[in-house]
Amino acid sequence: MDTQRRGAGAAADDGLPGLPIHERTAKPAHRRLVRLLPALRVAFSCGLLVALVLWLKPSTLLAALSAPHPGWLALALALSLPQVALSAWRWRLTAQQLGVPLGFRTALAEYYLATLLNQLLPGGVMGDANRAWRHARTTTGTAGRGTSAWHAVLIERVSGQFALLLVALLALVTAPSLRAALARVLDSDSSAAGSMTTFAMTTLIAALMALTLGWLWWRRRPAVLASLTTALRQALFAREVLLKQLLASLLIVVSYVAVYLCCLLMLGSATHPGEALPLIPWVLLAMALPLSIAGWGVREGAAALLWSAAGLDPAQGVAIAIAYGVVVLLSSLPGALVLFRQRR
Repeated sequence: MDTQRRGAGAAADDGLPGLPIHERTAKPAHRRLVRLLPALRVAFSCGLLVALVLWLKPSTLLAALSAPHPGWLALALALSLPQVALSAWRWRLTAQQLGVPLGFRTALAEYYLATLLNQLLPGGVMGDANRAWRHARTTTGTAGRGTSAWHAVLIERVSGQFALLLVALLALVTAPSLRAALARVLDSDSSAAGSMTTFAMTTLIAALMALTLGWLWWRRRPAVLASLTTALRQALFAREVLLKQLLASLLIVVSYVAVYLCCLLMLGSATHPGEALPLIPWVLLAMALPLSIAGWGVREGAAALLWSAAGLDPAQGVAIAIAYGVVVLLSSLPGALVLFRQRR
């Protein structure tokens, strides 16, 4: 009898139904680390921004941010509308391939909500986790469909990052100025280059640590990895869907770059758009690192690094990156209307 009671108690303790899956199976020390990560990301963003302001001097940065042109701001916000719509279509396409149908209006509303949460919560992926969870709740009638809803969001994000990486590599191949700038980053002769190289190495080490932790987590869950591999073959690499995924993702990346150029023109920056164009994909790629809040700090640091290495004014690079962050936040505000309607 006592053995049965102990077994029942252990089963109840193992379930922990009130906690997310990753916290149910984690040890107490790991659980505390998971809960501490948001605060660490906030501190990382704030620390990078403060370091950049001190390096550039506040007056220089404020001068670069002065007198924004409202016309370019309006165009940047207008470009965000087809951008989110195409992203929602890509998510819907991915979900359909995995057998978890999703209406376009629902996908659009959920994508706006996810974009807003990504801007406000640490890590830049909490909004995506929320839309995956909400979609999974509507597909719980059939075994495995809840998992497919999570896979759909993950694969949709992977498709976008893959396209961004392709564009960044294309810029590297076709722009000699970018290759020269990256070569200068490795040159430690000047103090500015040395400082920015230190920043780049710090960010790289943090990214490698995050990737290592992710790899260790996946190693302990081979069944999860096998399921995701199957989903990738169905929703991303299948012949009938690969071209659609690639074209949609490339168009979305082009819209990101176009919004970034609008921010450059909005500030009346002395940086020529042609000089900034090959640098922008690499700044956007740095934002993909889940080390901060919505890319704040990492984006500005990458811009300062690349602008300085390209022989441009780093203060202007940081100012444009800040303007881009503000525009992305403003473009996500329709998500607040979605949240308000759903709360009602």
